[in-house]
Amino acid sequence: MVSCGQVCYTASTTRKADRNDGGMRDVTIRDAGIRLGQFLKLADAVDVGSDVKLLLAAGEVLVNGEPEDRRGRQLSRGDVVTVGGERLRVA
Repeated sequence: MVSCGQVCYTASTTRKADRNDGGMRDVTIRDAGIRLGQFLKLADAVDVGSDVKLLLAAGEVLVNGEPEDRRGRQLSRGDVVTVGGERLRVA
């Protein structure tokens, strides 16, 4: 278990060879929901939190096929985030 502050998320992702659903990668969260910025960091889609702001400002993030510019957007299991051509599913 990873040591964390008030809220803790764990990542469990499938390897490239294990992907299905057209290359979608599942990213497992521990709680019922997670904010978009936290999810992108958890999924290793960005190196640091400040990168999230840049991606969102450039319109490079889609949530369930719709452009999203709020890093505080609440995600729940089943939501699909597309960034940099990679599809990430909240699991």
